[in-house]
Amino acid sequence: MRIVLFGQSAFGKDVFEALRAAGEEVVGVSTPAGSPRLDPLFEAASIAGVPIIETPALRRDGPFEQYVALKPDLLVFTLVTDIVRRRVLDAATHGAIEYHPSLLPLHRGRTPMNWAIVSGAERTGLTIFWVDEGIDTGPVLLQREVEIDPADSVGTLYFDHLYPMGVEALVEATCLVREGAAPRIPQNHALATYEAPCGPEHAKIDWMNHSRVVANLIRGCDPQPGAVASLRGEPIRLFEAQLRPGAPDEPPGTVMTTVDGRAEIAAIGGTIIVGRAQRIPAPRVAAGELLMVGDVLERRQ
Repeated sequence: MRIVLFGQSAFGKDVFEALRAAGEEVVGVSTPAGSPRLDPLFEAASIAGVPIIETPALRRDGPFEQYVALKPDLLVFTLVTDIVRRRVLDAATHGAIEYHPSLLPLHRGRTPMNWAIVSGAERTGLTIFWVDEGIDTGPVLLQREVEIDPADSVGTLYFDHLYPMGVEALVEATCLVREGAAPRIPQNHALATYEAPCGPEHAKIDWMNHSRVVANLIRGCDPQPGAVASLRGEPIRLFEAQLRPGAPDEPPGTVMTTVDGRAEIAAIGGTIIVGRAQRIPAPRVAAGELLMVGDVLERRQ
């Protein structure tokens, strides 16, 4: 079965190498426009001598004809940010399958891991689904679940769990397609959620929210876009949050203690222990280096 892999970065590279190690025939790679030659997937495909076509270029007849000449049976999408047109999908005998780091139909969109943590979910997972013309709406091929630890950030959830699980799941899904055993389970669209990309406008900490809501927001914006508060009128981002239950005596947003570089901040119904902080645009530092006992953080307007 002839495969064209769409993607970029280390995840794309690891999927590329895992497919080849499993004996799959990867005959082409498609990367975003302007992918630097040091991009891990671009570099791996170049070393392997596998043809590379920029994804936006497939809108033009010349590159599209080069792609069709590869005679693809299956397209494997890792983390694809470009819009892939219908004719590209139709040129592959079996269409396309894609990795998405949520349990679809929950958290459709570009930042599903952020919103799973921000929403306070205790479990999430990944989905390999068949690509159609909607946004993450195609039939499900397989899913894998994972618990969200109370200390997880988006970074730990992805790199410790959903990244390695995703590589394995895409290899397994490709094998199922090749063997003619891949299911197409319709999504229950009535249960679907879709969120806009989690950006700075969503990352402002409101200290009048419950401590659990604040902690989830910090964790769900870590490492990007970074949950933001105001310290003496300046924006400050907070990272590596853990919730400690128990109502504090200090007003919400007050820095209560700093121990071993970490800062404990009062909130409603609990305190939030923060490991790292950043005065924008300076680098991140230990929270205790930036925050002092008695500082009061406010909502960034």
